[in-house]
Amino acid sequence: MRIGELSRRTGASVRSLRYYEECGLIEARRSSSGQRRYEEAAVGRVVLIRRLLSAGLGTAAIADVLPCMARPESQTARLTARLLAERDRLTEEIQQRVETRAALERIIEAAPPVDG
Repeated sequence: MRIGELSRRTGASVRSLRYYEECGLIEARRSSSGQRRYEEAAVGRVVLIRRLLSAGLGTAAIADVLPCMARPESQTARLTARLLAERDRLTEEIQQRVETRAALERIIEAAPPVDG
């Protein structure tokens, strides 16, 4: 499929898809006219990349993780340590957001009601 179709099917912008390719996260073959062509599997891979990005992982961490998702036996102790650090970072970020939400709730509860 062409890059525009991959974009439509995944919700990723064409610019993002080019960036993912530049980072080695996805691969495209080139047609004789130089257009990018993606396999059907690219749809699931881009969806996964977007989920990992929205969870707070960077493209370098994602590049390390993706091969292990396809072949768990390829995971190394170094990658496990990196994933543990990412998990701990996300846990801390979640806790900070929960605390911020609780502070907002206290302010809202003390505020006068909204008209309308």
